[in-house]
Amino acid sequence: MPRPKKREEAQEEPEVEVVERPAAGQAELDVEELEGIGKVTGQKLKERGYYTVRDLAFASVKEIADIIGNEERAVQIIEAARSMLGLSGFISALDVYRRRVNIKRISTGVRSLDELLNGGVETGAVTEVAGEFGAGKTQFCHQLAVMVQLPEDRGGLSAKAIYIDTENTFRPERITQMARARSLDPDQALKNIYYARAYSSDHQMILVEQARRIIKQDNVKLLMVDSIVAHFRAEFPGRENLAERQQKLNKHIADLLKVADAYDVAVVVTNQVMAQPDVFFGNPLRPAGGNVLAHGATYRLWLRKSKENIRIAKIFDSPYHPEREATFKITEDGLTD
Repeated sequence: MPRPKKREEAQEEPEVEVVERPAAGQAELDVEELEGIGKVTGQKLKERGYYTVRDLAFASVKEIADIIGNEERAVQIIEAARSMLGLSGFISALDVYRRRVNIKRISTGVRSLDELLNGGVETGAVTEVAGEFGAGKTQFCHQLAVMVQLPEDRGGLSAKAIYIDTENTFRPERITQMARARSLDPDQALKNIYYARAYSSDHQMILVEQARRIIKQDNVKLLMVDSIVAHFRAEFPGRENLAERQQKLNKHIADLLKVADAYDVAVVVTNQVMAQPDVFFGNPLRPAGGNVLAHGATYRLWLRKSKENIRIAKIFDSPYHPEREATFKITEDGLTD
């Protein structure tokens, strides 16, 4: 009778396939260079905002099927794109950790806020900044639009920004003040910011699609939407429209997450607040957008007013930041300690 194998001989641990991050050149390949995509299909995809292999790799089957009219072919195209970029298999947690060590961050220009955010606003993620009117949300965005232009040794990424304005609160005069305070040429600082005014929720979502083309063609590392829910709240009032509003908002935040992930861009959205009349103790205000926005944002920051020009920032939702607060001040030069 044959001798039974020892336990350690009979069972072998499965090897984990280690997939390296694809070369930038592969990710930026034109969609028509992917096997199985002809000129006609490629043109259809580009008209809907899918320009590169990277765009296809992060798309859903339904999105591509709606464009080309064939779900089976859409699956093949997406799988081919993901395979080319090495996104179809597992990687080890150690590789994930090593990637995160090299993640870029944009300084806020305020030491206390940078410490709160472990170095600044993170690329590849969506950061929500919520608070009541006058709390400093728009000022926060203006300052980031300037800070991202600084070299890395000064807290920036030597890059440009995209600013989608839904409430007509963007002020170029404020940018010039902040730029001068950081020894930047005001005119050049303004040239490095792509600006668009969104006039409806549909227009807002279209602008995000157009932003992908700009990000692909230019050195953009920051995309801001100020504010994300204004049009959705105005266009879908009442409880009877809540489901439709939330579905549409969910699509919008999902698109922003894809942009952040696919292009390694820092996405920052500001958010309004709403009152809870049934709250008798504690803060009756909460961010608008409900669970859809709460689950969609990677990091959530709450700003509130204090005495004089002092503001208090609290990180209240994060995968790894501890819940804590920091104070800063709003001055003519911008946000300061």
